[in-house]
Amino acid sequence: MSLDGLSLAPLVAEIHNKLAGGRVEKIFQPEPHSLLLWLRQPGASLRLMISVNPERSEIHLTETLPENPATPPNFCMLLRKHLEDGRVAGVCQHSLDRIVVIAVDVLGERGVIVTKQLVVELMGKHSNIILLQDNLIIDSIKRVGFNTSRYRQVLPGREYVYPPGQDRINLFSTPVNQFVQHMVQSNSGNSLAKAIMNTAVGLGPLTAKEIAWRAGFSADIKVNDLDEADMAALHEAVLSVIEPMQSGSGMVPNVVMDSGRAIGIAAFLIEHLKQYTTHRFDTMSAAVEFFSRTKGRPVIADRDILKKLLTTELTRLTKKQGILTQEIAEAEQSHLLKKYADILMANLYNIPPGIDTVTLYDFYNDSPDCATENAEIVIPLEPSCSPLENAQNYYHKYNKAKRARETLEIQLGLCRDDILYLESIAAALENAENSAEVSDIRQELISAGYIKEAGKRRLPAAASQPLTVKTTDGFSILIGKNNRQNDLVTFKHSSPHDIWLHTKDIPGSHVILRTENKQVSDQALSEAALLAAYYSKARHSATVPVDYTRRKHVRKPSGAKPGFVYYENQTTIFVTPDETAVTALINNN
Repeated sequence: MSLDGLSLAPLVAEIHNKLAGGRVEKIFQPEPHSLLLWLRQPGASLRLMISVNPERSEIHLTETLPENPATPPNFCMLLRKHLEDGRVAGVCQHSLDRIVVIAVDVLGERGVIVTKQLVVELMGKHSNIILLQDNLIIDSIKRVGFNTSRYRQVLPGREYVYPPGQDRINLFSTPVNQFVQHMVQSNSGNSLAKAIMNTAVGLGPLTAKEIAWRAGFSADIKVNDLDEADMAALHEAVLSVIEPMQSGSGMVPNVVMDSGRAIGIAAFLIEHLKQYTTHRFDTMSAAVEFFSRTKGRPVIADRDILKKLLTTELTRLTKKQGILTQEIAEAEQSHLLKKYADILMANLYNIPPGIDTVTLYDFYNDSPDCATENAEIVIPLEPSCSPLENAQNYYHKYNKAKRARETLEIQLGLCRDDILYLESIAAALENAENSAEVSDIRQELISAGYIKEAGKRRLPAAASQPLTVKTTDGFSILIGKNNRQNDLVTFKHSSPHDIWLHTKDIPGSHVILRTENKQVSDQALSEAALLAAYYSKARHSATVPVDYTRRKHVRKPSGAKPGFVYYENQTTIFVTPDETAVTALINNN
């Protein structure tokens, strides 16, 4: 995660204070690279989320309940065997690095207490979760063999070795003046920001830039260019950042936002980014969870594969739609064939045989306003056929073109329906937040025939559930995150007098605002419309039209695809999707 070791320190202290002495009740593995630990303290249940996803490694306390696979993965089963019913002895950070150690006391053979450690390494693509006993590896969520790393293998039975880079200075145990001197001496030619990161453990790019800014320097200034006065200023800047973290007082968990996207997180105020919006939080866990939601989506297995499939299918269908539209336009000229046939039939005895064209009076165009020359028409003929045969040929061509146009119009309607359907799936895939939701979409594409199911069946995943949110004044909102969920919230989880919302003519979620036979407030309706706009294809648009009506005015045609409905008696309102407002609304539940 973007949280460096320095700002991780107060987060680890927060987790320790909450979990120490707690009993490990349940362990889940909702994603291939994440864990959710349920713990019990007297009078309280707590949940710890750990993710070592290469795109978003993090650890924090949470109230969120992610979907879990129906069959737990092997590593999850192993952790349950070793850690469930154990008590957390403590949570600590290794040397101000991005390494968290959770010690759990469990009852071993003959009633002897045994301490096992769950080591969480939050290091980008090298992140890992490793279970140890007596510093020997029991197993890990990611095994690292000799072919991957010659320096350090993470395999069952091997001795645990900390990641490289442990020789840097820990600013919690080393005087700042020594750090500054060592940094200058050992980083000749380096920029100030790089020198700070090279010398101190746990200081990432954000903190390095902040120290440079507080000292009054550019982060790119060369260390060689610093004089004694500059080093004194640097000394004070380091202290101003380090001391609040070390003492625990003056800590300010905050996330910096730019245009609705998180660009920085720290346990201290990020003064060099003060031109952007800063959100403050009561705890580091709340800050990390908010940052995780607003930074961007994590990589989820199958998402990119399904996205490529949908893009290919939509490209094919769009091309087909263009061809069908052109063919219908051509078929609409079939009336001219009937016109030729009718005029020939009326003039059979006025047409000499063996000619290839004939000019005849056009009784279809004989209005008084027409000029004389417009009342004549030139009709191509087949010289080898009689006038009657030519007329019959034109009638045959007309009837064939008419039948073709009817077929083409049916095909065009089906093609447009398929495009709308796949666009709704694409929107759901874009907004999917976990593997269960992506698995739902994959299963829908299998059922619809777009994917052939492999011979080897996958482990079944628990079906994802609609998102439930409370408005600020207490009304419940249900949000379908894919077409299966859309059918559920609209026709299974709602009553006729609830309010149904959907983006107007734009693929997106079905949203239900439960009225409970009460008059809903404008605030509740506005928040429901905001969610409908956000969970749609138009998430990044400036203004989005959202229709709403009573659920009793929504119906599903017989045989319609998942998520497809007709509705009436709607009212349209316009909203602007705001990721920050949506995240705050979800987090407040």
